[in-house]
Amino acid sequence: MSSETTWVPDVLGEPYLAETLTLPDDHEGEVVATLVHRPGVKPKGSRKKLTKAVLHVHGFADYFFQTEFAEWWADRGYDFYALDLRKYGRSLRPHQTPNYVGDLKEHFDEIEEAWHRIVVRDGHDHVVLSAHSTGGLVVGLWANAFQPEQLAGVVLNSPWTDLAGGTLLRAASTPVLNQVGVRQPMREIKRQVSGFYARSLHRDHEGEWDFDLLWKPVQSFTIYAGWLRAIRHGHAELHRGLDIRCPVLVLSSGRSSTPAELDDDAHGTDIVLDVAQIRQWATAFGPHVTYVAVEGARHDVVLSRPGPRAQVYEEIETWRAAYVDRSSES
Repeated sequence: MSSETTWVPDVLGEPYLAETLTLPDDHEGEVVATLVHRPGVKPKGSRKKLTKAVLHVHGFADYFFQTEFAEWWADRGYDFYALDLRKYGRSLRPHQTPNYVGDLKEHFDEIEEAWHRIVVRDGHDHVVLSAHSTGGLVVGLWANAFQPEQLAGVVLNSPWTDLAGGTLLRAASTPVLNQVGVRQPMREIKRQVSGFYARSLHRDHEGEWDFDLLWKPVQSFTIYAGWLRAIRHGHAELHRGLDIRCPVLVLSSGRSSTPAELDDDAHGTDIVLDVAQIRQWATAFGPHVTYVAVEGARHDVVLSRPGPRAQVYEEIETWRAAYVDRSSES
């Protein structure tokens, strides 16, 4: 893997740039990831290179398009980077099964390569990791395994911390899933997807955001037994307790719901994950965790309606000022 600079204009347009990270082939062939970059805003008249950065990782059936989030960090003097993981978004190739890995640690390759470019090549010594949903689980495992010295903080936006359903159901289903995941990894796991979540977000439906519906489909992507087995292994590691030593901020909606139509609950609660599980396992990420539930927020809290979204940014700012930027000045 080469770390030379190979930026090209990104699909988001200026000032966003992208570069392809070539990774080792897997059982399906060629594998790449994509690093997106939005340069931070320097103080007026400053010629100094910015030394702070954010690296953001998306969730399942998702990719990076949250430009408002990037602009927020850029305005505070952070170079913003986002990683489209292998088989997601910009990195998905025609020969690949969308979003599929058989082990979450496969994603460690692209995170490590992105980190090397941000820290070694681009010279940042103060980096905040940001991640959403499934990305929050992956990033948590990576940060725990590698403990990079430049890691200044972690922002987890509705991280996926457990499988939905009651305790007995989870206990009974996991051993079965482990067996099926090994023997028939590409067996489809049937589920009902209402499409309400993507519709609540996209501007061509009932939302305000623009994103590629081929990369983030209304009906999501197929889930396979091998992938879900990998998720359950990640959950088990999290539940044993991680030791991310920098400050961690966990954000979620105030509550979850399963709406039967696109009503206020569809727009103002988490209709993807169980908020109670996020709250339960938030402190499993490390010894210094701040948890905040934002009433009226969606599953992706930075894509919430304007009122809750403003509170989300206030919470990040309060946490950043109290723990992250202060630590960089000490």
